Amino acid sequence: QVQLVESGGGLVQPGGSLRLSCAASGSNFAFNTMAWYRQPPGKQRELVASLTRRGSNYADTVKGRFTISRANAKNTVVLQMNSLKPEDTAVYYCNFQVTLSATTEDLDVWGQGTLVTVSS
Repeated sequence: QVQLVESGGGLVQPGGSLRLSCAASGSNFAFNTMAWYRQPPGKQRELVASLTRRGSNYADTVKGRFTISRANAKNTVVLQMNSLKPEDTAVYYCNFQVTLSATTEDLDVWGQGTLVTVSS
């Protein structure tokens, strides 16, 4: 199986930056999609950014401010968040859609979530 561990959340002032990381461990796999979602207080979870072999996509609310990328450790995805706004406050979750190498089983795996608070 595959496990995801997130890091990098915290408190930041408006206009500041944060970098979230999500590292996968466990069984060997090929990734299909790496993505970040967020769930603001009292609201539903929403897609923030996704990365496939064809490229990246972003929610309109974060375009030009957030960047999703794979780190040098290929099983790690990073979300660089710049020019943060109070409305970016949320629990951020990483999500990997992978295919296990040994069994070709497709898995949809979620991280535990990390809180990002943007406030002065």
